[in-house]
Amino acid sequence: MLILRCPVCGVDACETELAPGGEAHLERFGPGSSDEAFEGYLFVRANPKGVHLERWRHAMGCGKWFLAARDTATMEVLGTYGAQTEAPPADIQSKIEEASR
Repeated sequence: MLILRCPVCGVDACETELAPGGEAHLERFGPGSSDEAFEGYLFVRANPKGVHLERWRHAMGCGKWFLAARDTATMEVLGTYGAQTEAPPADIQSKIEEASR
């Protein structure tokens, strides 16, 4: 079972308490963008075998969104961090680099 630590409230939440939100750190496109850019935003996603950055919501807890770095091949969680950050923190980034070797 997947267990993620919510960085907002500090609870270790199992996947039944969480709601997935898809890929993290996407460039958002909306009204005024080209059809190709909007189509890419809606439908084109990375689906890597390995480390993936994801959005999660602690639905059955504090209700806040957060981000997680997870290896899709091993299900290992490399860390979680706040949703308002533009990139993983340095400690998680070093774990990502180590896992990618």
